[in-house]
Amino acid sequence: MFLNCKTWFSFHYGTYPTQDLVDRAVKLGIGTLALTNINSTADCWDFVSKCKQSGIKPILGTEIRNGNRLCYILLAKNNDGFLKIHEYLSYHKQRDIDFPLRPSLSLENLWVIYPFEDHPDLDSLQEEELIGIRMDDLQKLSWQDALAQDCWVVLHAVTFQDKFNYNLHRILRAIAKNTLLSKLTKADFASSKEVFVEEGTLVSAFARYPSLISKTVQVLKSCSIQMEFRTDKNKKYFTASEEGDHELLTKLAVEGCKIRYGAQNKEALARVDKELKIIQHQGFNAYFLIVWDMLRYANEQGFYHVGRGSGANSVVAYCLRITDVDPIKLDLYFERFLNPNRSSPPDFDIDFSWKDRDAIFDYLFIRYGRQHVSLLGMYNTFQRRAIIREMGKVFGLPKEEIDALVQQREWHPEDKIQALIQKYGAGLVNFPNHISVHAGGVLISEKPLKHYAVMDLPPKGFLTLQMDMFEADRIGLFKFDILSQRGLGHIKDALQLIQKNRGEYVDIHQVDKLLQDPVLADRIRQADTIGCFYIESPAMRQLLGKLKCSDYTTLVAASSIIRPGVAQSGMMKQYIERYHDPDKVVYLHPKMKELLKETYGVMVYQEDVIKVAHHFGGISLEEADVLRRAMSGKYRSENKFELMRAKFFSNCKDRGYDDGLTAEVWRQMESFGGYSFAKGHSASFAVESYQSLFLKTYYPTEFYVAVINNFGGFYRTEFYFHELQRHGAVVELPCLNHSEYLTSIQGNQVYVGFIHIQGLEQAFGQLISEERQCNGPYQDLNDVLKRLQPSPEQLNILIRISALRFTGLDKKTLLWEANFRVKRVAELVTEDLFGKEEVQFTLPQFEENRMEDLKDEIDLLGFVVGDFFELLDPKHLCGTVTATSFKDNLGQQVNIIGRLVTIKETRTIKMDRMSFGTFLDYEGNWLDTVHFPITMKQYPFQGSGFYTLYGRVMEEFGVFSLEVLSMKKLGFKLG
Repeated sequence: MFLNCKTWFSFHYGTYPTQDLVDRAVKLGIGTLALTNINSTADCWDFVSKCKQSGIKPILGTEIRNGNRLCYILLAKNNDGFLKIHEYLSYHKQRDIDFPLRPSLSLENLWVIYPFEDHPDLDSLQEEELIGIRMDDLQKLSWQDALAQDCWVVLHAVTFQDKFNYNLHRILRAIAKNTLLSKLTKADFASSKEVFVEEGTLVSAFARYPSLISKTVQVLKSCSIQMEFRTDKNKKYFTASEEGDHELLTKLAVEGCKIRYGAQNKEALARVDKELKIIQHQGFNAYFLIVWDMLRYANEQGFYHVGRGSGANSVVAYCLRITDVDPIKLDLYFERFLNPNRSSPPDFDIDFSWKDRDAIFDYLFIRYGRQHVSLLGMYNTFQRRAIIREMGKVFGLPKEEIDALVQQREWHPEDKIQALIQKYGAGLVNFPNHISVHAGGVLISEKPLKHYAVMDLPPKGFLTLQMDMFEADRIGLFKFDILSQRGLGHIKDALQLIQKNRGEYVDIHQVDKLLQDPVLADRIRQADTIGCFYIESPAMRQLLGKLKCSDYTTLVAASSIIRPGVAQSGMMKQYIERYHDPDKVVYLHPKMKELLKETYGVMVYQEDVIKVAHHFGGISLEEADVLRRAMSGKYRSENKFELMRAKFFSNCKDRGYDDGLTAEVWRQMESFGGYSFAKGHSASFAVESYQSLFLKTYYPTEFYVAVINNFGGFYRTEFYFHELQRHGAVVELPCLNHSEYLTSIQGNQVYVGFIHIQGLEQAFGQLISEERQCNGPYQDLNDVLKRLQPSPEQLNILIRISALRFTGLDKKTLLWEANFRVKRVAELVTEDLFGKEEVQFTLPQFEENRMEDLKDEIDLLGFVVGDFFELLDPKHLCGTVTATSFKDNLGQQVNIIGRLVTIKETRTIKMDRMSFGTFLDYEGNWLDTVHFPITMKQYPFQGSGFYTLYGRVMEEFGVFSLEVLSMKKLGFKLG
């Protein structure tokens, strides 16, 4: 009898989690349930699965609304009807148009239910069109009408659980309407009666109209939906058949193996053969070939990319040049990537430059067809900060009070409104807020994707399936992770700049040469890595310094142990200590030394857990990967964890190991398993880090310009300009006759791009260089006015940033003349046509003021092009040291002046706030600081700028830092 039920996937309307809706129906003894979310089928697969598990017959449909207006409800009689619903919703969502008041589609295999208060003329109804009667409508329905027409059904809506959730529903409606809760109208929210009732209650209410009840039962019986879970729904073949795919993949892998390893490498060929058999058995030939084809296209287009993820464990992937990580050299297990016991799909993460990824999406849509390709959706959920902001607005709190509440992790309500926000905010946690797009997931299916979900068209412009990765995985749609990162943009743009500026072609893919370069080894050892992908953060540079890292293997380990969970567990410190004194490492057993000697007895990688489980515990590699996944928190509910544990202990007993030894090995495996990182991931990161470091080392000016133009990196843009200058570049302020919209390089001179000028309009900034390229350099102020016709505001910005310095006039003279002449641009153009003489001005000599110029740079760029310490009164430097002197002042208390770069906040074991700071001293050296809780409370950070720091010089494994005991913010010099 329940034809109109909603979950929280009726976004900003329903309040039932899917499981809770089904559980409530079970408690009430309801045997059939229809899910009809508003303009959505987002949780349809989950709903069907949960209903089947609970013995309930599921019916699928949707409630069609235009704003507040309920148009009708569509119910699918079968899978064909459900496909029609997906097509119907997709059509309107992709075009962002209202739904018609009567469905504009064939009604075969569908039921249409109109609300009683807004239904078409009875005589115009087709057989599949019905009218829903709610209990409140009964008094309006005459028994003559009910008997005369076979179109009436019971329509009791279920939207929320109880009074609390009814209030939550109203709050959600206010959030959706972006209005105050008090301003909602009755039409904006549902009736408080839209809760589950006993089916007997419904039957009793409609007892006078037995034909109406029987029609409802008929509708329920006529609907049936069939869904297959965990069956392969991906594109089956890359060629025309499975045999063709296997033959092509084998050919490509063997040819690639000969290139990568040489024709006589039996170990590599045997590994390739083994992997190909598993790939064939698991049905992933097409998956590999689709990735190979995508990267072939990328190479043709000159798109730089990096393959990573657990796919880096595959020799076949290495031979197909999907990845540049050699699994044999790094002892990576293929079973970590793909094995018969692994139910989840293989995982290739392919990174492209953020500028190129959309072109790859375009290729896939064209190559495999728009009906079969989509981006993967995801659901953004309400979390603490968003909840407080949204509810604060709904209850009418001022912005200042909302901001203050957001900043407080824990707070006690000061009034009734704050108490309501806290009470109902707790109920909103994890509610779906809206459908978004997954970071990089792409689906390529055999059948059109509309069979499985609605296809939306977000502003990004690529079709997106309204389904998240967990649901896609569960039903058998495996995603391709096509990601973007700015680090690859750095590399690609640097290579292009090197070729343009120096005429040199650099092959960045000769990875083996990079790994053996002693100059790069020294740079890593010195942690001179600012700007380099993954190894430039303060924490990473400190780790590299502490390890005296100078080789690829150690960098791979560093890329893994830097992760938060590893560091917080104490593994990172343990690894560093053992690295520096390997002879003191005590291994639990000679076998453990054999397995973990490379990582000094610490299970740094997920592969280490697999290795120990397999070689020490006698578990197969396939089962070891299952165990590894269970230890990371997956599949414990499926009892696999306990099964593997029992097998491990049994095998160890058979091998003669002492029970205490076995228990300790297991404890370490379980301890590390939750934190460890895939070695293939780390290895891929390390390769890209080496490539970035190579460019930074040998082509620093082009490299840093590329970093700046990609607006990516750990630090703010101004600090990459700082590094440019440290590496010998002459950085110039923007200039109309030299600058481009992006920052440009000419020889050793770098001109700041117009894009960095705050307040300068993008179109005008691009016009400056386009006009110059077409008609030559600008001659003087009048020439600029005639050719660009800037507004007074835009012209003043350019003058203040010295972009017209080529005229030879000082800024004040230019400002005076410009503000007079810009008003006469039209007259000047007319006068020029008739050759009239221009009016000449005689102005007094203006004094130049360096501090005013620096202030303009800060106002318009946000930083100073030159020495930032010009803004500091030199008297503050008296009695201070620099970072280079820390070695001579170890353990001493010193004063040092620092320019704040970045802050990293964390918590102690007692949950007190403390910070790590990064500064630049007046020589331009990087300086790391530690601010313990007591200091943090007494001397908090007060924004960017200069600080005088007083503290104790500390050293750990050769890396120096300052334990700050007090600090004071310093102002800028005034003149």
